[in-house]
Amino acid sequence: MAKKHKWLDLVTDPLNENNPITVQILGICSALAITVKLMPAIVMALSVMVVVAFSNLIISLIRNYIPTRIRIIIQLLVVAALVILVDQILRAFAYDVSKQLSVFVGLIITNCIVMGRLEAFAMGNKPLDSFLDGIGNGAGYGLVLIIVAFFRELLGSGTLFDHKVVPQWLYDHGYVNNAMMLLPAMALITLGIYIWVQRALYPELTEKN
Repeated sequence: MAKKHKWLDLVTDPLNENNPITVQILGICSALAITVKLMPAIVMALSVMVVVAFSNLIISLIRNYIPTRIRIIIQLLVVAALVILVDQILRAFAYDVSKQLSVFVGLIITNCIVMGRLEAFAMGNKPLDSFLDGIGNGAGYGLVLIIVAFFRELLGSGTLFDHKVVPQWLYDHGYVNNAMMLLPAMALITLGIYIWVQRALYPELTEKN
């Protein structure tokens, strides 16, 4: 039971109390760059989750055979190989979304969350634990992306997944989409509001920073 509880914590803790973006303050750049629309944010979230989980698993499996002096190089090689694989899959099966994500899929290689989990967790823990840690941190990262993208697309374009959701009668009565939500600065403001609400609901998180 204790082990099952530990595995559950590895997956659920990064969703809130140890979230990589809002608590650890990692991966901010990509969180701000690809949240104008909901679909690219979801695809990016899934891509990061896959890369973090499987890079954690692979590094954990070979950690005892990695020379300390070149461990960062080997970690980068593993991450780069997984990112290339994810990028090619997206180009093959979701080309339009891949074009919207542009260079940001490739920049997963430099995402602090990925390298941070490899160094902080995968290098010192068992493969299954490391895999679950990657799932949890990828999910925590993705949760923030999806929430920010949801409000930016809804308020900025009146759509979700590029489908109109704001009723026409609201526009007829004077409602106007807030085009400011589509500007890069609003991603930072929306994320700031998310963090403020999170800290208001969970004051103990403030003590972690």
